[in-house]
Amino acid sequence: MNQAQLMAQVKKMQAEMNKAQEELAATVVTGSAAGGSVTVDVTCDQTLKRVKIAKDAVDPEDVETLEDLVMVAVNDALRKANEASQKRMASVTGGVRVPGLM
Repeated sequence: MNQAQLMAQVKKMQAEMNKAQEELAATVVTGSAAGGSVTVDVTCDQTLKRVKIAKDAVDPEDVETLEDLVMVAVNDALRKANEASQKRMASVTGGVRVPGLM
């Protein structure tokens, strides 16, 4: 493979990565806790888009439980977003780990 072919492949991979990153920024995953009493939507570029809390999850005498439920739901959504990002980027890089991408 000559240098021109290598550069063409690099440019193609960069374009595919940019497209994948745009797709991930538009992909929303949902995390939940307590059987869906608390749900959060996060994009795969890890932007929190929505938090929804069911009325029955709100107890003014027990704010700590609600805080824990929100934390669990956010962590669930972030885990799903990370998994989706890794899977999508692996499809672009052919499974080769590229520093700074995953």
